[in-house]
Amino acid sequence: MICSVIQRTGSVAIVAVAALAFCGVMHAQDAPTLFKSKCAACHGADGGGNTTMGKSLGAKDLASADVQTQTDAQLTDSITNGMNGGKMPAYKGKLTDDQIKGLVAYIRSLAKK
Repeated sequence: MICSVIQRTGSVAIVAVAALAFCGVMHAQDAPTLFKSKCAACHGADGGGNTTMGKSLGAKDLASADVQTQTDAQLTDSITNGMNGGKMPAYKGKLTDDQIKGLVAYIRSLAKK
């Protein structure tokens, strides 16, 4: 009896760990969708900043050397805390750390396109 309870509990724990790992992967894979929903209105689908809103706010081209030479920590800080006196909103508390990390990786990929 005790062995079967331990076995079931162990199985539940394994499933829970697998689910958490899968969620982490989903957040990383979901960065393009997240970018489209949170960033593309200003930065554009390609990150170039060539949208009406982006031009009016002075959104940077995310593929530019100015952005790409920033460290991951600097990009993370910009996404987390916002920029330019609120022109770029802060996503602290709105996005998870993993989602922000995924966005940083996605921004890095824009330079390669």
